[in-house]
Amino acid sequence: MPHKHNAAGRHHIGKMKFRVTNWRDYVAGLRRRGSLTLWLTAEALAGWAPPQRTTRGGQPSYSDLAIETALTLGMVFGLRLRSCEGFLGSVLDLMDLDLPVPDHTTLSRRARTWKPSIERRTEPDGALHVLVDSTGLKTCGAGQWLEEKHGSKSRRGWRKLHLAVDADTGQIIAHSLTDQDTGDTAQVEPLLNKIDAEISQFTADGAYDGDPTHDAIRAHTPEARIVIPPRSTAVARQAPKPSSQRDLHIAAIQAHGRLKWQVSTDYGKRSLVEATMGRYKSSIGPRLRARSFAAQQTEAAIGVVILNQMLGTARPQSVRCKATTLTTA
Repeated sequence: MPHKHNAAGRHHIGKMKFRVTNWRDYVAGLRRRGSLTLWLTAEALAGWAPPQRTTRGGQPSYSDLAIETALTLGMVFGLRLRSCEGFLGSVLDLMDLDLPVPDHTTLSRRARTWKPSIERRTEPDGALHVLVDSTGLKTCGAGQWLEEKHGSKSRRGWRKLHLAVDADTGQIIAHSLTDQDTGDTAQVEPLLNKIDAEISQFTADGAYDGDPTHDAIRAHTPEARIVIPPRSTAVARQAPKPSSQRDLHIAAIQAHGRLKWQVSTDYGKRSLVEATMGRYKSSIGPRLRARSFAAQQTEAAIGVVILNQMLGTARPQSVRCKATTLTTA
């Protein structure tokens, strides 16, 4: 925060240091992330066979839970569908389980119609502090190099992953995957519709500033506190109209400055959703491997489940170290 107004003297400002207080449990959780028993559970094996179909049509060979388990193993260990098929088959052989293994074509086809079979997010006890942001994920296709080298039009697009994160637990409580042309404000209402609990505070960056965002939040929880930085050219509405939260933010920034406004509104917690997006790209990957949009939505949904499972297994509890004063003789 001080670096914004001390660029010339930032070498005099010491870097903040943190220490992890639960180091032993955190390291044990990191080891458990690589355990097969975390991703291939007894519940998944018990629900491997699908329920008997009562309507017309063929009987599927695998339940949605079996497809989810296979796709999850592939994403966790970075395997393609064929490698995932061989990996899962070898694991079941070592476990002496006579269970059929979904082939790669079945995984590719069922990924386009997959629906979550297990709810893995616990409901909060009280109101939530929701952090919302979006990030881009690359897709397959001709790249920028091909366009610059040969002048051919690039067919490579990208998708936008919209995330809603609980500021207290770091869990992703809602998500959506859209094309690159979808605006951020258009996904506020779909994200809020997936959140059953009340919202105490909604925090987002300036891209979400506008009446559509405020209207969607008030429709979900009328008493929610909305913390969105207004544009630098924003002007508060004049009387006799009642002052909205946005008008109060504009007045506070004009009176005390943007930095003090960020501290008073706890706007700094928005960095947690950016850290979540960084964990997604480092753990799951910055690129979507599926080709169809329906399969890409399934891939993103399973990636969110994996990230929440990893965070529930190992989460560091860090505290800021006290600053020490250096004295010279």
